[in-house]
Amino acid sequence: MIGNKYLKSLFEYPDEDTSLNQLLELLKSKDTEFIGSLREPVDLDQCDDKELEYLTKVTALMDYYLQIYDIEVPSWFRDEKLMFDKPYYHSKRISDFERLRLQYTSPAPFRTRNVFFDLNGIERV
Repeated sequence: MIGNKYLKSLFEYPDEDTSLNQLLELLKSKDTEFIGSLREPVDLDQCDDKELEYLTKVTALMDYYLQIYDIEVPSWFRDEKLMFDKPYYHSKRISDFERLRLQYTSPAPFRTRNVFFDLNGIERV
């Protein structure tokens, strides 16, 4: 079970894309309560496979944005349980060339976890 109330709430959204958009809004607005809540580690041993899959995707995004904002990244984000064995591409309609491009051009928070988002697709205006 995801112990962080914000992440748990986001995980429980019926649509993952909506959930990720909400997460990106929290990050873009630098929501201090949300960011502060991330300092408390999530007990990954208490999470099921679906929760770990979700957390792997969102920790990649959170790690990326926290580094951009020069905010300390919580150490629990870097747990080996939050890494995929095979590459995950968020965009379902992506060519083999784009997959290869993302693997080589994505920032470290994504490559490390084997999670790939198109950076243009996660930008907030």
